[in-house]
Amino acid sequence: MSQANGNSVRVEIFDQPYNLRGSDPDYIFKLAEYVDTRMRAVAEQTATVDSARLAVLAALNIADEYHILKRKYDAIASEFNQRAHSLSGALDE
Repeated sequence: MSQANGNSVRVEIFDQPYNLRGSDPDYIFKLAEYVDTRMRAVAEQTATVDSARLAVLAALNIADEYHILKRKYDAIASEFNQRAHSLSGALDE
């Protein structure tokens, strides 16, 4: 990626520079690197060179990953809550 300057971080995503602000430059670099990687992966799989189209396709891929992980998290959290409730009931007896 690029450089941090105070609260502003300069990164490159798909060969385009962006100045981003945040409290954790390392985290911003990681996010930018992830988006860049996803855009390049989409670019390898499609014939389009339109960076806006690639960005939307990469965003859809990232949204899909997020929703898959969220469903898994929700299922685990629900199971945990059920077990905690069951154990709490057993302790009350």
